[in-house]
Amino acid sequence: MPRSAADIPPVLFVVTSVNVKGDTGIPTGFNLAEVTHPLDKLQAAGIAVEFASPQGGAAPPDGMEDFNDPVLARWWADEGFRHAIANTRRLDEVDPSRYGAIFFAGGHGTMWDFPDNEAAQRAIREIDAAGGIVSAVCHGPAALVNARRADGSLLVAGKRLAAFTDGEEEEVQSTHVVPFLLASTLVARGALHQNTPNWSDNVVVDGRLITGQNPQSAAHLGEVLRDALLAGA
Repeated sequence: MPRSAADIPPVLFVVTSVNVKGDTGIPTGFNLAEVTHPLDKLQAAGIAVEFASPQGGAAPPDGMEDFNDPVLARWWADEGFRHAIANTRRLDEVDPSRYGAIFFAGGHGTMWDFPDNEAAQRAIREIDAAGGIVSAVCHGPAALVNARRADGSLLVAGKRLAAFTDGEEEEVQSTHVVPFLLASTLVARGALHQNTPNWSDNVVVDGRLITGQNPQSAAHLGEVLRDALLAGA
């Protein structure tokens, strides 16, 4: 039975705390479009969003912002949003039981602080066990590579999903910068990675796992996540 937004628990948006790509000195962070586009879809439907990061405090944008994007520009001008991303909650201080879904935004920084973060793994495990939704876009699925269900099985094993592809990583000349190739690593964990041409809008739903390939998929993912929450998934 469809739910009203007032009955839906908040969605926890998780962004990276990392602002440099490993030891390269190259700036990075979270991708602002991959936050603002899903946020826009959820908040327009009245679904609350809260922000966390591995280290808490100010989350670093990755410098890839296109302020000609009206959604991104509008949220960047929003004082409440700017305050929220400057004051993210530390992930290990978050109570996962408060949330109906968790969403991991991308940006290259995630490749360094998402995969082995125990608080991220705990939040994924507990939200999944409670029947909530696990979602991620672009490099956000880095949080899923080591995530396990309550029974100890790998979350992504046997699951169809999308993530930043090896081809896209090559195109942005980061194949030898990132600590691992995201799509290949997910496949090695048993995921059924749904590869599409570079920069395609590609959102994949497999039960309560919702994933998107790249920034071009962020708004679409927000719509799918919104609809799943309103449907009572």
